Amino acid sequence: MSNFNIPIIALDAMGGDRGIFPNIEAAVNSINETNVKIILVGDEKLINTELKKYKIKKPENLTIYHTTETISMEDAPATSIRQKKDSSIVVGTKLVAEKKANAFVSAGNSGAVMASALMNIKRLPNILRPAIATILPTLKNFCVVLDVGANVDCKPKYLLQFAIMGNEYVKEIYGISKPRIGLLSIGKEKSKGNELTLQAYELIEKSGLNFIGNIEGNDIPQGNVDVVVCDGFVGNIILKFGEGVAEMLFNLIKLQLKKHPLAFASIPFLWGALKDLLKRVDYSEYGGAPLLGIDGTCIICHGISNSKAIFNAIKVAVDSVRKNINEKISEEMKKYTVTESEN
Repeated sequence: MSNFNIPIIALDAMGGDRGIFPNIEAAVNSINETNVKIILVGDEKLINTELKKYKIKKPENLTIYHTTETISMEDAPATSIRQKKDSSIVVGTKLVAEKKANAFVSAGNSGAVMASALMNIKRLPNILRPAIATILPTLKNFCVVLDVGANVDCKPKYLLQFAIMGNEYVKEIYGISKPRIGLLSIGKEKSKGNELTLQAYELIEKSGLNFIGNIEGNDIPQGNVDVVVCDGFVGNIILKFGEGVAEMLFNLIKLQLKKHPLAFASIPFLWGALKDLLKRVDYSEYGGAPLLGIDGTCIICHGISNSKAIFNAIKVAVDSVRKNINEKISEEMKKYTVTESEN
């Protein structure tokens, strides 16, 4: 599939908290502004009704795959993917597994997307556990954090593989030749941490990666690391905390402007800096989070994603496909002999 001139992206038209609108708008904008084909997966009648609002420059690049079921945010992931086999999430991952699409993008139930991807697309050879990798803005640029929710309980060897996958992803997608890999812990000293991080430290240190050792939480916003390695429990807390800080920052700016009306007079002079700041912490700028370690491209978006976020998630998917991320990860993983039976 990676040899296709135009990447084919299966988009979950039914996913997300905002309904069908942002998915359709993102699909149309992607087709109109980039070189991509979109398969809208979902209720054909609802999709066609929404599509009537838009002018599509290249209608031949848009198709609809009708499904009759929807997995809600409240549905239990493991149960729903087995009971709702004609849902947009299950069908979308099957399209990737059957090589009818290069990638699947969804803002739907993230647990169901992960479970369906594992059930249909499967893991890459030698991968013990896939990981969700997300971007966090930093003072210098950004960093990639993994895992942020796929695995709440981890073994040291899982963290080693997360480091390897994160390293390849940052190298290929962002062009950083030697990403700085940091293991998130409670102190920089090698002796600090729990049993998981202590053992993971030993494995990553011997890996040959550009491992800078343990990092602490404050190293992330300072931009002292390119790839942050942690289990999904800790990673998800970091992700949600970061989202909360960004929202707080935005609300504080609005509050202070209301408190000091004269400050509005300075907005024309400060707008450039403010715009750059708000853009840096805007989740929609970063699209979605790739599920690394599966034998296909799957991008998981935030449930509250707007059309801009979905549009950027499609760009992330296209980038991953064009740069053969899965092949690169698979090749790199061959250098390491890690099996599930090992401690």
